[in-house]
Amino acid sequence: MSVTIPLVVAQDTGADAASVIFDAYQSAQAKNIDILIADTAGRLHTQGSLMQELEKIKRVITKQNENAPHEVMLVLDGGAGQNAINQAKEFNKAVKLSGISITKLDGTAKGGIVFAIADELKLPIRYIGVGEG
Repeated sequence: MSVTIPLVVAQDTGADAASVIFDAYQSAQAKNIDILIADTAGRLHTQGSLMQELEKIKRVITKQNENAPHEVMLVLDGGAGQNAINQAKEFNKAVKLSGISITKLDGTAKGGIVFAIADELKLPIRYIGVGEG
C-alpha cells in the first residue's frame, strides 16, 4: 500500500519559517487537505531569537484560523534529564503546549523526567519512542 503525502518545504536556506508555514497553510486550504504538520525541530529554549520565531509562527497560524493550531506538541530527547523541565516550561510559556512526546527511552533512565513534566505542566504524554525501528 502506498500513500501520497504532499510536502511543502522552504525553497531557500534561511527562509522565514512563519512565511513557509503561511504558504503551507494556504496550500492545504486550497487543496482541501485536513492535516498540516509544521515541524520546527532544532530549537532550544535558550535561543531567544528562535523562540520568538516560534511565537511568530503560532501568531501567523492563528490569524489564518482562530482555532489553530489544534495541537502543539513538544518532542523531548529522553537523554535530556532535568534540563527537560526548563525546556518544557519555556516552550509552554511561548506557545502553550497541548502535549509532550519523548524519544530514545530505550537508551537512558533519564526519560522518566517526562512524568514530572506531565504532572507539573498538566500535559498529556502523547507518544513515546523506543529504538530506531
